[in-house]
Amino acid sequence: MRPISSTITEIIDETPTIKTFRLDVSHWLNGRPGQYVMVWVRGVDEVPMTLSYDNAITVQKVGEATEALFGLNEGDSVGIRGPYGNGWELVGDDILIVSGGVGSAPLAPFAEKAASAGVSVTTVAGYRTKEEVHFDSRFRKSGKTIIATDDGSYGHKGFVTELLKTLDLSSFSQIYCCGPEKMMFRVLGILDDAGVASRSQFSLQRYIKCGLGVCGSCCMDPEGLRVCRDGPVFKGDVLIDSEMGRYTRDASGRRINI
Repeated sequence: MRPISSTITEIIDETPTIKTFRLDVSHWLNGRPGQYVMVWVRGVDEVPMTLSYDNAITVQKVGEATEALFGLNEGDSVGIRGPYGNGWELVGDDILIVSGGVGSAPLAPFAEKAASAGVSVTTVAGYRTKEEVHFDSRFRKSGKTIIATDDGSYGHKGFVTELLKTLDLSSFSQIYCCGPEKMMFRVLGILDDAGVASRSQFSLQRYIKCGLGVCGSCCMDPEGLRVCRDGPVFKGDVLIDSEMGRYTRDASGRRINI
């Protein structure tokens, strides 16, 4: 699939480091929560970005491509191809969402979808500081929501992992998690200890080049699972003995410790 030129119709400053870019793609892009698109920033790079709305991506400035994207204005365009990946699977009628930072991007639309289907949604969302809080209103409209910040400037002072230990994890039909990989690794450990890892889904980020499952750049040890096609969402029990939380790989395939 070749990238389709898509105009940026609106830019929303969510936080000092996070922006939402609405695109004129709703007439052809039929994605679902948890899937991603390949975004081509002309002259820079093509990178995977998850859908935060039917027609939008929510991005944190962390590298060359995202920095270039932040330099664009409404009316400018990017190339879009996709959607790719499997997305979240809605299981049961009482779910828990665990979000960290910009991991809210694929989880907020999923929370809304679940709530609209009559599912009971509980969300635990963590951010570094109050000024980095975003999409909390979307989570609150979908169900019970608990916010944590690292410095205590908003909500609970501490990490989402601390809040998880106060919940009866066995009472949820399914648990969904996305955020920094170190956080997800700790969450998976808590779920495994509670005996509910098999009832969880995690969204992973890896270096993705083709998005088609051909090039192998996103394969995970030890089973060779392709994040671009087999994921980006994986069952928790599949990830327990994987590389998740331990290392990732760069464009050359070199291991980078997390």
